[in-house]
Amino acid sequence: MQNKGLIKVFAILFGIVSLYQLSFTFLANKVENDAKVYAEEKVTDNDARLKATTEKKYLDSVANKNIVDLGIAEYTYNDVRDKEMNLGLDLKGGINAILQVSVKEVLKNLSNDSKNEAFNKALEIADEKQKSSNSNYLDLFFEEFELLAGDTKLSDPSIFGTKALSDKISFNENNISVRETLQQEINSSIGTAFEVLRSRIDKFGVSSPNIQRIGNSGRIQIELPGAKDIERVTSLITSKAELQFWEVYTNAEVLQYLSVANSKSIELLKDTSVVEKVKDTTKKDDIDDLLGESIDSTQVNQKMLFSYLSPMQAQISSTIGYSKVIDTAKVNDLLRRKEIRDLLPNELRYVKFLWDYKSFSTERNATSDDEFEADEIVALYAIKSNRNDVAPLEGDVILDASQVYSQLNKPEVSMTMNSGATKDWAKLTTELAAQPNKFIAVVLDNNVYTAPTVNNAITGGSTSISGGNMTVAEAEDIATVLKAGKLPAAARIIQAEVVGPSLGQESINASINSFGLAILLVLIWMVLYYGKAGLYADIALAVNILFIFGILASFNAVLTLPGIAGIILTIGMSVDANVIIFERIKESLSKKKGLKQSVEEGFSVKGALSAIIDANITTLLTGIILYVFGTGPIKGFALTLMIGIATSLFTAVFITRLLIDGAVNKNSKLTFNTSISKGWFQNINVAFLKKRKIAYVISGAIIIGGLISIFSIGLKQGVDFKGGRSYVVRFDQDMNATEVAETLKGAFGTAPEVKTYGTPNQLKITTVYRIEDEGQEVDEEVQNTLFTGLQSYLGETSYENFKPGFEKESAGVMSYIKVEPTIADDIKTSALYAVFGSLLVVFLYILLRFRKVSFSIGAVIAVFHDVLIVLGVFSITYSFMPFDMEIGQSFIAAILTVVGYSLNDTVVIFDRIREFAGIHSNWKYSEVVDKALSSTLGRTINTSLTTLLVMLAIFLFGGDSIKGFMFALIVGVAVGTYSSLFVATPIMYDTSKKEEKNK
Repeated sequence: MQNKGLIKVFAILFGIVSLYQLSFTFLANKVENDAKVYAEEKVTDNDARLKATTEKKYLDSVANKNIVDLGIAEYTYNDVRDKEMNLGLDLKGGINAILQVSVKEVLKNLSNDSKNEAFNKALEIADEKQKSSNSNYLDLFFEEFELLAGDTKLSDPSIFGTKALSDKISFNENNISVRETLQQEINSSIGTAFEVLRSRIDKFGVSSPNIQRIGNSGRIQIELPGAKDIERVTSLITSKAELQFWEVYTNAEVLQYLSVANSKSIELLKDTSVVEKVKDTTKKDDIDDLLGESIDSTQVNQKMLFSYLSPMQAQISSTIGYSKVIDTAKVNDLLRRKEIRDLLPNELRYVKFLWDYKSFSTERNATSDDEFEADEIVALYAIKSNRNDVAPLEGDVILDASQVYSQLNKPEVSMTMNSGATKDWAKLTTELAAQPNKFIAVVLDNNVYTAPTVNNAITGGSTSISGGNMTVAEAEDIATVLKAGKLPAAARIIQAEVVGPSLGQESINASINSFGLAILLVLIWMVLYYGKAGLYADIALAVNILFIFGILASFNAVLTLPGIAGIILTIGMSVDANVIIFERIKESLSKKKGLKQSVEEGFSVKGALSAIIDANITTLLTGIILYVFGTGPIKGFALTLMIGIATSLFTAVFITRLLIDGAVNKNSKLTFNTSISKGWFQNINVAFLKKRKIAYVISGAIIIGGLISIFSIGLKQGVDFKGGRSYVVRFDQDMNATEVAETLKGAFGTAPEVKTYGTPNQLKITTVYRIEDEGQEVDEEVQNTLFTGLQSYLGETSYENFKPGFEKESAGVMSYIKVEPTIADDIKTSALYAVFGSLLVVFLYILLRFRKVSFSIGAVIAVFHDVLIVLGVFSITYSFMPFDMEIGQSFIAAILTVVGYSLNDTVVIFDRIREFAGIHSNWKYSEVVDKALSSTLGRTINTSLTTLLVMLAIFLFGGDSIKGFMFALIVGVAVGTYSSLFVATPIMYDTSKKEEKNK
């Protein structure tokens, strides 16, 4: 081997750099562990939120302190944290969300909220069509507008021919030209949204946040590993930051109307009367002070407005009533009904009702015999709106905002207004201060943050937002969104994955255990099978692992659970490369060639190198397809797979060669086997082609059985393919999934899908309840409904502790996934592109490499064979397997990995067939094929066995979330090994015979 010295230097330097990069991860982990210990000591009541806050305070206190001194360089904790290896959500917890900027809202804003009938109808239809279409929103709108508008053009003054757009859209301009302008405006709005969101996230304080635009789709992906306060994060990234100041009606001014509305609601709700007493689930001593003399709900048997809303009657207040959070949707519905709006007196004609930004909890009623949990209560306000619903003061009027403390040492937000707003604010507060009992509400994104009495005029251009129970974090977040500016259009979460830190830590522990066991099994097997040469392969394997983690750390790549699976798969491939080399060396030794010559041939292009390169390239192509079309975990898997392929090739070919050459030069006797493995797979001569018809029948029967199951039973699609919400909930006792499903049927209307997930006290609950409805408040309501439905199983767990995020000491949501139907279709389409794209690319590569269509046809048919069998197995077994077997993005990653592995196997065999055909040109082609298959059988079984051992270790001892993924890989590897021998090669042989006949 040429340039041995250079390779040694490179390997040593690369190893040192890798260790250096990984050292930052160990140092950061040490500081973070110290923070956890500190929090455990300071917080003794298992308050997860307080523990997280204490941890953060500790880390903030050491952020700029030097923790490493190398003499020539010093590093603070912040420096070390920036250089540590990033862990994905499934290992660290956090949130990964895809936001959709509302193109509809951008268009409405550009049209100045046009009332044109064709325009609004086109928007409405485009809304509906986007749920099942992959086209972008503007295209859908444009198509519908062309059908509905007749002679009306988009440049009409009633639509986009406005004064504000006069410099961009001229009167009577054609629709195609206007469409181009609109696309530019939409792109600009999305760009603005991206910058606003990035500014907010940068101030949030998590390590390694990631935000990126997804093409021109109007979608923005945000990943915040380590984020624990999920509710705070979602509020921060979805807040439009639309600030308004409104005058408020007092409770005395609207009480008469509410009483009349309540009477009318009895008539509207007469079909929902109840025959039993309605339980009063509020603690009277606590709530009566807030609500005044409320109606005794235990004395009514007819639902009404006051069944859901308790009016404020005791004193003059800006609050007009209180409701349970779970009842707010019902109150909204009743107050918006035309029959009730028609009862409004003239002075309340334009009133609009808004809720407080934050709920609060009542306590458990200790004096009651009934068992119930504390209720979340929220206040309602009556805003004095107008015909155009334009606030007296609104828009981007804030120059600066910051979190400060009031005179009572409570957190609040101090705001400084621009000059124009300062005058308007002074005028408004002067008018209100001159009248008794006047309140003004500070409204952010249609939530009331404070509604104080106006006692004095405010002329200095500054004011504050404060609330009785506002926290420092909330005040900081409000200041952040106000300073970053408002979004040009609403951004809603259309896909979200939330993993709690408890589940993340469990995944890390399971991954370490399974990873360690898998490595140990491979190391032992290589030594048992190849002896001292196997030990050299183990050293190269250890170096390979160091290189992979070093590269991941160097480039700040994110390591995920599928990423670890990708690393372990590359370990199998690294072993495969050494196996191919060692088997070729053994072949040369069996031909009585010298050790040095045999080693030279084994590592040569004519020996093992050609097959190794071909096999790795096909897998690399699969990895590239996965990376291009995949998202989230799939990208992580693809990235580690591609890095692993490069490092495996280097270590297997060069590091192992260095070690073996060193042993050969020292006259060491290398036999490449042991007393146990000596003679294994030697002198094999199997007539594979004679058995091909039997194999065709077996494969055909299995595939037909699988297809029958797929078309009759179907496949269990995950939420990322069909849309919906999926919660992993842990309980304090073992649970009966069927019983829980029946219990939740009442809460959700239809029974959700409930299945034991891992341990008997953990359930995966999947529902499509209200998945078509948009808005963060809907997500909150569904989660609240789930909590209410599960309350009888949750013991003392409060709603606050039930929600995802923070460490879990008891029952609660461990992880959560939400995918709206709109993006589910896109994900499914991308997955199909990934599968067929990889098959096409591989077909072309094999055609280019082997120059025969028969080789490409054999390989691709074998791949289809493997995919169909894996799908069939999943269809037949998903109903009774004790782990999750959903068809989603991770499954597609598994399928493409199977494709890569199967092709790897097939290419090695094809390479040997091509070699034998060149050497033994006087043999029958069938004999060439059989001999080639027989000669590679030892390598095929050896590689498959080590790979299966690795995967079984992960399957048995890895985390619950990866079991379905690993099961697909195990089935795929087994089937792929079989298909390489009994499907790909026989089909290649039969196809080549037909090619010969046609010539």
